[in-house]
Amino acid sequence: MIDHAHDLESVRGATERLLTAAAEMDNAAVTKSSRLPGWSRGHVLAHLSRNADALVNVLRGRPMYPSGDARDADIERDAPRPLDVQLADLRDSAARFQEEAGVPADWSRTVELRNGVTDSASRVPFRRWVEVELHHVDLGIGYELEDLPEDFTQREINFLTARFRGRPDVPALVVEQEDGRRIPTGGDGDPALVVTGRQGDLLGWLAGRRDGSALTVHGGTLPSLPPL
Repeated sequence: MIDHAHDLESVRGATERLLTAAAEMDNAAVTKSSRLPGWSRGHVLAHLSRNADALVNVLRGRPMYPSGDARDADIERDAPRPLDVQLADLRDSAARFQEEAGVPADWSRTVELRNGVTDSASRVPFRRWVEVELHHVDLGIGYELEDLPEDFTQREINFLTARFRGRPDVPALVVEQEDGRRIPTGGDGDPALVVTGRQGDLLGWLAGRRDGSALTVHGGTLPSLPPL
């Protein structure tokens, strides 16, 4: 059972952690490269702000973004802003999301995200939580995958393995965690591969944040995963 109210509070806490950490930067640091290819830290902060507004659109039954080009243009426009403007925008947009998500609603309804993807409205707060936590790591300012809340990490591993399940471009495999939990994913058929590792390393590989070199693979070689 998805607890959207719990997830919404988790978003609030994650946002405050990110804002506190990002406030330690200066204007020069914002222009430096993030861990995402082609994006500065300013791009990451701008994306987080515009994503909050986009998810407000989703909850209101509107298109998430006017178009993919408009989304990219907004990020490029906002990326060069000084740190204080970035942080104010992030705080204000986060507050708008919290306010909209706090309105009584039918959380079982289906909403539409980007590229025709649909999901339950109740999962939208978790999706925002993912954005805040992973992009905090992407800033490269001292917050690592191992610092993520354990319950978040497990849920995101579960979410991503479910997302790759049944994909013909991913071989059938089993993700095996240190605690012995085994999660099948990838294409149909009997899994020939078993990928084992620590939670943070598994999440990093599944989310495209690490190359998987810290993982152990039985039955073959580690496959390349399609972009999210």
